Amino acid sequence: MIPYGRQEIDAEDIQAVVEVLKSPLITQGPKVEAFEQALASYCHAQHAVAVSSATAALHLACLALDVGAGDLVWTVPNTFVASANAARYCGAAVDFVDIDATTGNLCVQALAEKIANTQEQGKPLPKALIPVHFAGASCNMKAIHALCAPLNIRIIEDASHAIGGKYEGEPVGCCRYSDMTVFSFHPVKIITTAEGGAITTNSGVLAERLAMLRSHGITKDKARMQNNNAPQWYYEQHELGYNYRLSDLQAVLGLSQLSKIDRFIQQRNHLAERYSQALKGSPIGALQVPAHSYSSYHLFVIQVPAEQREPLFHRLRGANIGVWVHYIPVHTQPDYQALGFNHGDFPVSETYYQQALTLPLFTTLAESQQDFIIAELLNATELKATGLK
Repeated sequence: MIPYGRQEIDAEDIQAVVEVLKSPLITQGPKVEAFEQALASYCHAQHAVAVSSATAALHLACLALDVGAGDLVWTVPNTFVASANAARYCGAAVDFVDIDATTGNLCVQALAEKIANTQEQGKPLPKALIPVHFAGASCNMKAIHALCAPLNIRIIEDASHAIGGKYEGEPVGCCRYSDMTVFSFHPVKIITTAEGGAITTNSGVLAERLAMLRSHGITKDKARMQNNNAPQWYYEQHELGYNYRLSDLQAVLGLSQLSKIDRFIQQRNHLAERYSQALKGSPIGALQVPAHSYSSYHLFVIQVPAEQREPLFHRLRGANIGVWVHYIPVHTQPDYQALGFNHGDFPVSETYYQQALTLPLFTTLAESQQDFIIAELLNATELKATGLK
């Protein structure tokens, strides 16, 4: 089976992990800090805080902004459930902003209308907004920031798909138009730490709090302790935190992977272009990358008529092509329906979902494998390609 995504691990990655295994520290050690520094530098951000997963990163980002009971957080329906769940972990309520059908990302016009309608009705605005950079292409962050900043709506970019991408020529994660940016290092993502995540920010205050919250809310920094005469072994818990730490084993893998990221992104863009060229002239649609964005192409999503999607899914799976679907709209999940959301609430996201199919895309996907995928796809839908390049 050709999977829809797969990590690329080479001998250099393996050797880096083996060296840490032979070292005295395999949990929290020097490689975590080195990875954080390298990640911040790559993203042109002031700080990076590495954690155990992107879900943990989203949760901590909400906590760092003091999101809690009585607060409201907006995100998009077209995302993995973690983008919305993170706010609920903090006791906050969640609502959604519909997407742009051409990109799969948050629709700026829908956001503007939702803000205006909320104000007209005298209802509270969200404390935070979580735009999701779907499939690797950045949302229009400048426009989003222009709407949110005057209203003191904080912004957490969910860039789980988008490390290595760019927005208006700057790296995703630089936080020019947000408080924080969250990344995922799950194996199917652009780079991997086996499992892990990170938050970038330009705020030293937020970075310090994130680092403390990821480790039980504990500090060993004597300058921050209430006990001014603390012995060497002493530590203090200053708030309720979590064990969301990344290990040195994972961090050194991340360091090694980060050194290859530009090659990974280039190859993903090359393969995406081959898909795009092959599908030209056919009725199969594909998500568009906005002019302001350079995509890291975590996913390549096509759109087919809704009635053809499931038969096509099974036919391609039968040919050992591991197509998948990203994503079931969050508001249609039973747990969210129990909160009062209904089918039809966010029609663009729902229509997108009914037509979406994710094709395999990863750095080690051979062009011969991709040619086979394209041929099977076009044969299955009785279409003709205009030729591969």
